Formats: sequence, C-alpha cells, structure tokens
Amino acid sequence: MRVFAGLLLLAGVALLIRSTALSELAARGVIVDVLAFVTVVWALRWGESQGSTFGFVLGLAADLDAAHWLGRHALALALVGYGVGRLSGALVRGNPATQFMLLFAATLAHQAWALVFELGGVAGWRFLLGHVVVSGLVTAPLGVLVLALVSLGSGRSLFSRAAIETTSRT
Repeated sequence: MRVFAGLLLLAGVALLIRSTALSELAARGVIVDVLAFVTVVWALRWGESQGSTFGFVLGLAADLDAAHWLGRHALALALVGYGVGRLSGALVRGNPATQFMLLFAATLAHQAWALVFELGGVAGWRFLLGHVVVSGLVTAPLGVLVLALVSLGSGRSLFSRAAIETTSRT
C-alpha cells in the first residue's frame, strides 16, 4: 500500500510540476522532461515491473491531462520504465555518471517519440533532433543534481539494494 501511495504521489507531483513550473520553460523551447526523470528514478528504485507500471500510469495521466493521443506518452514511458528497471540490477545506481546516461537516453527516447506525433511525421527532422538533444542535455544534468540533493538531504541513498529484494519476494 505504501508503494502504491508513493506511486500516486510522485505521479501527481510530476504532472503538477510539468503543468505549472516547467510550462514557462517549455514555451521558450527548453523542455525539462520531468516525466522521463521520475520514471527513471522509480524504475531504478523498484525494478522493471514497477518501473513499467509507473511509466504506463504516469504516461496515461499525462495523455489525459494534455489531451494528446491516448497512449502516446504511456507506451514510451512504460518502455523506458521497463528498460531502466531491467538494467537497474546490473548497474551502480548511485553513480552520477550512470544516472546521467540513463536520464539522457530516456529523455531522448521519450521526446523523440512524443515529437513525432506533434510534427505528424519526421518531416521536421532538424527541429526534432535539436529539440530532443536540448531536452536531453537539460534534463540529465538537472536530474543528477536533484538526485544528489535528495540523497544529501535524506542522508541515505534512494537506490538501496533492499528495495528490489523486497519487491521480488512478494
């Protein structure tokens, strides 16, 4: 029950931040992909099944919130959650370089998938490439900074091994 409450709280906060604080940056062409960020964090913490579930629920809520094609964000974020969660057992999750690469790759995948729908195809590939790369270069370092600040503030790592072992036993 505690994990489910955390899932709903994190998804709600991410959607609220995306709709309010980050919308001003998005209007200027700088996208901080908070959806990819929280999906990566959740998948690193809880593994592939929880990561894909979280990505799907968050993506579906984002699709409903923004009146997009239903399932556009849900599919991409579910795949990101599964992929990162699958890799999480073989990676040093507390390493900032690992976090940077995962956040960068997840942001690139999510933004490229989402922008193909907005452009109606890959006709504007130069814009698409520039937009996606800028989004990845903004989200990844900012995400690593947020994770470092949360770890320093809490005094412990978010990605303890016990989190995945607990879910695999149930």
